[in-house]
Amino acid sequence: MSQPAATEDINALAKGGRTNMLGFMLRLAARLPFLFIAGRVYGPDIVGRYAIAVLVIEFAALVATLGLKRGIAQAMANTDRPQSHVAYDAMMVAMLASAIAAGLLIAFPQALFPNSPVMGLERLLPLVIFATAASDVALAALAYRHNIGASVTARAIVEPWTISIAAWGFAYVSARDGLLYAYVLSMSAALIASIVPFLREYGLPNGWRPQPVQIWSLARRNAPLAGADTIEWATRNVDRFILALLFAPSVVGIYYMAQQVASVPQKLKSSFDPILGPVVTQALAVGDRKAVAKQVRQVGFWVTSAQAALAVMASIPASGVMGLLGPQFVPGALALCILLVAEVLASTGAVCETGLVFMARHRNLMISGTVLLLQIALTFGLLLLARNHDAPLPIQVAAPAVALAISLTIGSAAKAWLLYRLTGASVLSIRPSFFAAIGVASLVGAAFMSLPHQFEWAELSLGMPAILATYLFVIIKFGFGPEDRSLFRKMPAAGAPLPAESVA
Repeated sequence: MSQPAATEDINALAKGGRTNMLGFMLRLAARLPFLFIAGRVYGPDIVGRYAIAVLVIEFAALVATLGLKRGIAQAMANTDRPQSHVAYDAMMVAMLASAIAAGLLIAFPQALFPNSPVMGLERLLPLVIFATAASDVALAALAYRHNIGASVTARAIVEPWTISIAAWGFAYVSARDGLLYAYVLSMSAALIASIVPFLREYGLPNGWRPQPVQIWSLARRNAPLAGADTIEWATRNVDRFILALLFAPSVVGIYYMAQQVASVPQKLKSSFDPILGPVVTQALAVGDRKAVAKQVRQVGFWVTSAQAALAVMASIPASGVMGLLGPQFVPGALALCILLVAEVLASTGAVCETGLVFMARHRNLMISGTVLLLQIALTFGLLLLARNHDAPLPIQVAAPAVALAISLTIGSAAKAWLLYRLTGASVLSIRPSFFAAIGVASLVGAAFMSLPHQFEWAELSLGMPAILATYLFVIIKFGFGPEDRSLFRKMPAAGAPLPAESVA
């Protein structure tokens, strides 16, 4: 690939990264009030019930997209048909799959509420699958044309702020189902925020006719992608389901809250998917595999650095962070620390998967499936061990997190190695400054944690910003090269060469 083309790729990644980083910060600002309201107003039992219902709904919606969140980019890149027709084919596939999934769950609503009776309109909750799947496909189609702003608006502003505000309002309507009402309203609002820009970009389906053969072919081609997406999602959520089988809803609620705080860094990686996918497919279209490695290496460093910053910032005062959500959630502090570390260890493999789903989708699927089976076995084993030995509640809650961390680390190493073999170039960017930033920030955090008891308020209000500021100063000052700094500045002129990648 020529230098101008490589520059355009990095520029596209940087532009999408800046947009999504802004979206991530907006999502974080909106998500924290929801966690606070859910913990303080509803309590662990109701949160646990909500967590399991949403778990099943999200799984069904993910399956209904049939891998199109990433597969639509490849479908559009490899067709002579109008892109709008491909987009509507994908939407039709998602709606048909959503109808099947929603129908099954409406017929068997106990799958959503295994530990509590189904009441009122709760049987109709699966209808939200249509909104979630349609929104995902619309945003993926927009991302192919590098419209990331729509995703930021829908996922980082409309959805989280709607659920935060609605959770507070519905608490006065139903202390039992308020969180579920808020979830339905937020998904509906996100659908509107996704469909409006989709219609502006692709227009109405003029001249489009549903083509059963094309639709079936699209679904069949995306089966490995759908499997990879499903397994990746299951890896992040099966621990919650297993926990629900063995423990009371309150324990599930505690772990869910720790999981939600820890999953904030994971959104960093997923926020790069809409822009990294099209860039990778375009590089593969011209046969430049080394460019794929370079793109994955660049995004991997950005994501890992940002996730480590959040991990250090939130894990040192973990008890205080969980205590903000309510005193009942403090036993989840250990689980929070382990989950945050797991996200850092898994980040390289998660970014590599964006390349693997287009280059070795079946081998990627096999690795993901093996990792999931390992995680399930470890989770059951550790939970049963903790329960049989009457381990303290924090240990019981942390057991699934340990299983997840071990499994993700093994899977990350395997996927990085496979992509290295396929591209013939390194996909991992290891810089001494990364470890130096973690060490210095940890020392700052330890200093705040050692303050006398009367200054406990400073651990979160002053300590967390100080930890983050220290980490960012060290990593940016000593670890970021010119290409990394493109993430924070306007695009250079077209064709302007960028210096070689920094290895500080």
